[in-house]
Amino acid sequence: MSEGILIGGNEAGQVSLNPKYANRHGLVAGATGTGKTVTLQCLAEGFSDLGVPVFLADVKGDISGISQAGTPHPRIDERVAKIGIEHYSQRGYPVAFWDVFGKQGTPVRSTISEMGPQLLARLLELNETQESVLTLVFEFADDEGMLLVDLADL
Repeated sequence: MSEGILIGGNEAGQVSLNPKYANRHGLVAGATGTGKTVTLQCLAEGFSDLGVPVFLADVKGDISGISQAGTPHPRIDERVAKIGIEHYSQRGYPVAFWDVFGKQGTPVRSTISEMGPQLLARLLELNETQESVLTLVFEFADDEGMLLVDLADL
């Protein structure tokens, strides 16, 4: 068994991350099908096993299944044996789904002022002209000492 958080491996050995060398922020990048989602899931599970809270921005919902135990599958059993993982079991992990709109998950509590014009423009998919007008509204609110709490304040 490797030391640290197991990321992957093959017949030659395992690759793991020593938690003391882990950063607070990370980026996993690569082409389609290169294992980004599985890498993130392995890291999240490993940190969760150590009691470290993990925040993942999972817009597509690819990692949401981490909340439920998986079902046995021959390909998984083959991969576990190939990597040499001992005492493997599929289980769910604690998750909290955040919801910008507060409809199906934990509402994200943030004011419009805290978001700022650039983030809000991206969320609302505004064009360049609309974003410029929104920026002027934010500047006016700042100059007047007005707090923009929700969309009604715009």
